[in-house]
Amino acid sequence: MALVNWLKRHFVVIAGLLTLGYLLLPNIVVTVFSFNKPKGRFNYQWQQFSTDAWKDPCGVAGMCGSLSISLQIAFWATVGATVLGSMIAFALVRYRFRARGTVNSLIFLPMAMPEVVMAASLLTLFLNLGAQLGFWTILIAHIMFCLSFVVVAVKARVMSMDPRLEEAARDLYASPVQTFLRVTLPIAAPGIAAGALLSFALSFDDFIITNFNAGSTVTFPMFVWGSAQRGTPVQINVIGTAMFLVAVLLVLTSMVISNRRNKQKA
Repeated sequence: MALVNWLKRHFVVIAGLLTLGYLLLPNIVVTVFSFNKPKGRFNYQWQQFSTDAWKDPCGVAGMCGSLSISLQIAFWATVGATVLGSMIAFALVRYRFRARGTVNSLIFLPMAMPEVVMAASLLTLFLNLGAQLGFWTILIAHIMFCLSFVVVAVKARVMSMDPRLEEAARDLYASPVQTFLRVTLPIAAPGIAAGALLSFALSFDDFIITNFNAGSTVTFPMFVWGSAQRGTPVQINVIGTAMFLVAVLLVLTSMVISNRRNKQKA
């Protein structure tokens, strides 16, 4: 009975830990196999511990080039989507205009539409415009589908803001620019940062839309897909592990900064 009562009291915690472990299991497998030395072309079975892939992460021809392209596209897509999405979010929350409800509904279309349908539609648009498929068509496509996620994240943050804070700044003779930079923007910053990080992850990870509109340009997800047909090099696991560790480091850093700020306020 004691064990049953203990399980009942800690059921939520146990379920949460099991779910977290299930989510992290693929990352653990990727990390472990980044230290593998396979005998054949495929890195699917553990053979021997080795750090060769970590010593030469660009040892596979074309991999680091595709990684550089993906990082560039993800960076500029994040910048474009964050700037445009933040302005749209502020406009939807702060202003009343015709077709506001329609715009609100259209924002969710890229999130709800199947990627293959969006990819085919964008390809049709680019071909009708006579655009050459490549880096710029991928970038435009990524900004387009990342925009919705930024708008949703920033809009939620702006809606929760207390308008009395901005009114107080204006009562203290702050100009509209000063009010925005010193009051509005710092409060909205967590939502903007969340939308930016989500945009970067979605852009870097995208395959379907990119594959339709890439032309001869090869991004990292496309390189991984092509490599899987011929053999999976260990360096792919190395890059995946490095990206995962960077993401964890960013999350831990933000938590430390947030805790310090909370302690200073207290």
